[in-house]
Amino acid sequence: MDWIVATFYKFVPLSEPEALRVVLLERCLEWGLRGTILLATEGLNATVAGNRNSIDQLLAWFHAHPDIGPFPHQEAIATSAPFERMKVKLKKEIVTLGQPEVNPAQQPVGIYVDPQNWNQVIADSEVVLIDARNDFEVELGTFRGAVNPQTRSFRDLPDYVAAHLSPAQHKKVAMFCTGGIRCEKATAYMLEQGFEQVFHLRGGILNYLKTVPEGSSLWQGDCFVFDERVAVDHRLKPTDHDLCLGCGHPVSPAEQLAPEYEAGISCPHCYAELTPEKRSRLEARQRHR
Repeated sequence: MDWIVATFYKFVPLSEPEALRVVLLERCLEWGLRGTILLATEGLNATVAGNRNSIDQLLAWFHAHPDIGPFPHQEAIATSAPFERMKVKLKKEIVTLGQPEVNPAQQPVGIYVDPQNWNQVIADSEVVLIDARNDFEVELGTFRGAVNPQTRSFRDLPDYVAAHLSPAQHKKVAMFCTGGIRCEKATAYMLEQGFEQVFHLRGGILNYLKTVPEGSSLWQGDCFVFDERVAVDHRLKPTDHDLCLGCGHPVSPAEQLAPEYEAGISCPHCYAELTPEKRSRLEARQRHR
């Protein structure tokens, strides 16, 4: 069967995330869903897969919950199961910036830009366009003219901002990420730092690819996604990238032909750091998959 992959998040105060986790996991298993839902006192972040009815049941349950309520979501189709199991986890943050004072549920965020208006915004010569994703994601694809902060994790972004951006010099900043959640926090942080006009792409790259025709698009390349599809093209179809289980880096079809690539063990990005002990652990994990 085809799997519907739903991606969504909401910054909303959750007073009892542990109690919510128990009930939510039970419901998701009952509905035959697979994927991951993160819960924290600041809200929820999820990518789940299932059939049409199970996805609709989950969304309706969330929307009717008195502490959560309605939120937008993104959908894509996968021809095979993109997740092995269902997980509902408790976290300190649903997306980790490492700045505990930044909470989009309780403070202003940047100006939302709908996908159909995004090209016009980033064409402004005064706008500094920042890709808020990690370096390995940017390697697969990004918007024309975007700056790559070369971060290894989202929590590195504040250091980049402090070193390379100034409220006095950079009056207009536009940011984007995969589904929008990182930019909720990043733009809230930027405003807190004194930046005047901060824009972010509503629904992220995935919403842009779904909405903007390829012929009019300023997107270049593929988009990394955090499930077993690894990356999708402009039509949101899975590409031929693999995910290296040794380092978590996406591996292109050309890199899969390299002698350093061994499925589930290593790739050209991590082969030099592969120790006998690590190989043994990865081989054991492969046997139990």
